[in-house]
Parts: sequence; structure tokens; C-alpha cells
Amino acid sequence: MVILIILAVFVIILILKGLVIVKQAQVMIIERLGKYNRTLESGLHIIWPVFDRTRTIDWRFTRTDLKGNKYIQIKSQSRIDLRETVYDFPRQNVITADNVSIEIDALLYFQVTDPVKAVYEITNLPQAIEKLTQTTLRNIIGELELDKTLTSRDTINSKLRDILDEATDKWGVKVNRVELQDINPPHEIKIAMEKQMRAERDRRAKILEAEGDKRSQILIAEGDREAKIKRAQGEAQSKILIAEAEAKAIKEVSKAVESTGTDPAQYLLTVKYINAFKNIVQNNDKTVVVPYEASAILGSVKTLEQIFKTK
Repeated sequence: MVILIILAVFVIILILKGLVIVKQAQVMIIERLGKYNRTLESGLHIIWPVFDRTRTIDWRFTRTDLKGNKYIQIKSQSRIDLRETVYDFPRQNVITADNVSIEIDALLYFQVTDPVKAVYEITNLPQAIEKLTQTTLRNIIGELELDKTLTSRDTINSKLRDILDEATDKWGVKVNRVELQDINPPHEIKIAMEKQMRAERDRRAKILEAEGDKRSQILIAEGDREAKIKRAQGEAQSKILIAEAEAKAIKEVSKAVESTGTDPAQYLLTVKYINAFKNIVQNNDKTVVVPYEASAILGSVKTLEQIFKTK
């Protein structure tokens, strides 16, 4: 009776040991007698407790405490998580193409796509990804100068992701994206960059001010030019109208003079003489200088007298 109870207890223990429940988005690697047998996906599974064993994986992570000291954290697990994992790499020093040492803090988002490769193709997957990221990042930054490094985060992230995704494919891992959290140049470089930025802003402000003054002067000059053009056009139009009026008047006078039998040219010349003599008299209050051609003026007066008598 005791033997039966012992056997029953032993069978129950074997059954309990043989029942394995795998959570969603997790898998387990089963080895039979030390050799890979199968991969258990989410759900309830039965294994042989004596012959089948789950493969325990030791993953080492490099961590940094609050004081900045680095330490190694070892995590043993029998289940592989298939969800996307965020790995925060510790700060590392890299040197740019112009020999400036900077500190870079990076984030890596990766996902295990083939658990078998992640277990059997690489000894320590997180550490391997970390070291690969560090060396690749040093190579990429080493080809860029400091200014280009600070302004090309998207380019660096994309290039780093492509290289890591290709290199980790044989490990059954897909690198979804890489993010550079922070890029810290040395303190003296920061001060020099701030001075350069202030000088650049001052230069741009002076350029904008000079362009504004230039534009203002151009507008003023264009306004003056347009005003002069309008004034000249108005004067020209006025002269044209005066000339047309005079031509019309001369034409009417010529008709009237011709009807009297008098030469129109002689009449017009007489009028000009009289106007000239009138100006001479008005411009001299006390003394009137009579030109030598006064006889011509008197002849013109006689001509006018004849015209009026004829009319």
C-alpha cells in the first residue's frame, strides 16, 4: 500500500514536472539529452522531465549606477521574450574626424525573430549587440566632423541601424531602430560653439539690417525716379498742349492776316518785336535803352496799323 502511494506521488510529480505553460510572446528551447529538440511556443505543453530540459540562457548586461560606475548584471532565464526590447547603452567616448572627443548615449530597439539562432549562434546576445553597436558607432562618428555629428543624428541613426540589422541577422535578431539620446562635447568646445552661435546670429542680424536699408533706399530711389518721370511727362504734355494751342492760334491769325493781304510772317514778327520791347520797358524802371533795330519796331507798328485799318 505504501509502495502504491509512493508510486502515485512520483507519477504526480512527473506529470507536474512534465507540464509546461508558456506565456504569450514567449518561447522555450527544449533539449533532449543535451541536444536541441524543439521550440515551445505560447500555450500548454508536455515534456519528459527526465529526458527533456529547458535551455537556461545567461545574458549579461552592462549597467551604470547613479555615480556613473559601470557594473555587469547577469540575468538567467529559461524563456525568450519575442517582444521588442529596449537596450540603454552606457555612455561611451568616441572621437570625431577633427579629433574631438565626445560622449554619446544611445538607445537600441531590437527584437528576437529566431530563438534558436539567438541561443546557439551567439554566446551572449545583449553583450554582443552592445559591443557591435559601440564599434560601429565609433567607425561612423570617426568619419564625421563635430559640426556634422551634431546636425546629422537622423543620418547616423539610419546608417547605424542598417549596419546592425545586417550584422545581427545571423543571430536571429532584427534591429528596428537606433536613437542617439545625447551627444556631449567637451566643456571648452561648448563655450566655443556658443560664442560662434552668438557671432553668427549677430552677423545675420547685421545682414538683415543692411538688406533692409538697401531695400529702403532702392524703394526711395524708385519713388523719386517715378516722380521725376511723372513730372517730366506732365511738363512734356503741357508743352505739347501749349504748342498745339499756339499752332492753332497762329493758324487762325494767319487766316485773318491773309484776308487783309498782309504777309502773315511779317505780322508774327511784328508781334514778337512788340513783346520784346514791352519786356525791355518793364525791366527798366528809369532808363529805357532803345536798340539799334528800333526802326524795325516802328515798321512793325505801321504794319499793325495797316492791318487794323483794313479790318
